[in-house]
Order: sequence, then structure tokens, then C-alpha cells
Amino acid sequence: MRSPILVEACVDSVESAEAAQAGGADRIELCSALLEGGLTPSAGAIEEIRQRLSIAVHVMIRPRGADFCYSNAEVDVMRRDIDLAKTLGADGIVLGLLTPDGDVDVARARPLVERARPLTVTFHRAFDMAKDPPGALETLIDLGVDRLLSSGQEATALEGVEVLRALVDQAGDRLVVMPGGGVTERNIARVLRESGAREIHVTGTRHADSAMRFRNPNCFMGGELRPPEFSTTVTDARRIAALVTRIRDSPTGRQ
Repeated sequence: MRSPILVEACVDSVESAEAAQAGGADRIELCSALLEGGLTPSAGAIEEIRQRLSIAVHVMIRPRGADFCYSNAEVDVMRRDIDLAKTLGADGIVLGLLTPDGDVDVARARPLVERARPLTVTFHRAFDMAKDPPGALETLIDLGVDRLLSSGQEATALEGVEVLRALVDQAGDRLVVMPGGGVTERNIARVLRESGAREIHVTGTRHADSAMRFRNPNCFMGGELRPPEFSTTVTDARRIAALVTRIRDSPTGRQ
């Protein structure tokens, strides 16, 4: 018996996507560069994962890291990435844009939302940097966005659960509010219970050592502040399964 709570797993590789599905996730959010909070994945990753998975695949549309205030050129890139994701079989698009003053960038977001149709559209945690959460939520509803991913404007969903509850109540049936950020096996039932949400965004990762036996200690790739050269973070099917089990066994997740 499946839980009435929908579980979305954030992944950044084919292997992690397969692990998320094997662990019981209902949907994946496909990104690249999770160290930067998630960027647009490659065309090859979208196409390969779509062919391998039977669950829904939502694709991140984010051209760079840092803030969510984009130039016209960056929005042009987002437009092309939406077209490509649709062509490659994505089930949904994930995006987020803000103005310099911290409002939802309606002028730039509306054409992108319309371009994404008929796919479902999620507004991501750019929302957590907006200055007026209730006002921003109404703007997203007016834009026709289907779903909001948020940590309640805090570092984790547990810390922001009061704001999440208020957003869930405000949205009603007009938009899905999906908590995400720091959700673990220990707190997932509490986040769901206290927020009243019916969807949840998780990672459920572990560290995987590189297959490289020869390792040059005198050189590294990327910037000075960097992840380990010979270790990657991958989705763990067992952790996803544990998160799903915690939902199923909690009063919130029972049929």
C-alpha cells in the first residue's frame, strides 16, 4: 500500500535517479551541481534518465548558481532549456526568478511558465529569498504555478515549519506547498505533521568513494573551496526507502 504522501527525491545522476526509484520515490527532481543548490542538467542526463525511469521526472531550469535575479540573456538560456527538457520527455519543469527587490519576477517568469505547458511547473526555493512570503505565494498562484518547494524561509524545513504551515493553509487547493531542505529520517514525520503538506522533497544521500586507484595529490579541479576530488555524493536507495517507511508508519502517512 502506497503512502498518500508523495515523495520527491532530488538527484543529479543516472545512478542516483535509479536509486531513488528503487527506494520508493514517486518522482525525481533532476539537477546538476547540487553543491550549488542545483543547476540545469545535461541533455544526455535527461534523456537517459527518462528512458530508464518509470516515475515522473521534473527538470531543474537554473542557468547558474548564486542568486535568482537573472539577465535577459540568462532568461533566453532558460527558455531554450525548457524547450529541450520538453523534447526529451520531462514531466515537469522547476524554476524560480526574483526581482532585485525580492519579489517574484512576474515579467520574466510568466512567459517561461507558459512556455513550459502542458508540463507541470514548480517554483523552487528562490521563494525562500522573497521578501513577502504571503504576497509571493499569491503571485505564484496568479501565475498558474502548480507547486512551491520551500523550506519556510529558513535553512531547513523543520526550522521553517510554522511558515510552511501558514503557506499550506493560505494556498488551500490552489497550489501544492512541498517542504524541502534538511528533511531526514528523524524529522520527516514531524515536518509533514506540523506543516500539513501532502508532498515532501528529500535527498537521502551517502558519500561514495571514487574508483580511481591512482590519485595525483598535486592537482585539483575547480575552485579553492571544493568538494573532495575522489568522493561523490549519491542517492542511497536504502535511505530513500527509510524515508518512505517513516511516512507510511506515521499517522500522517496512513491511509
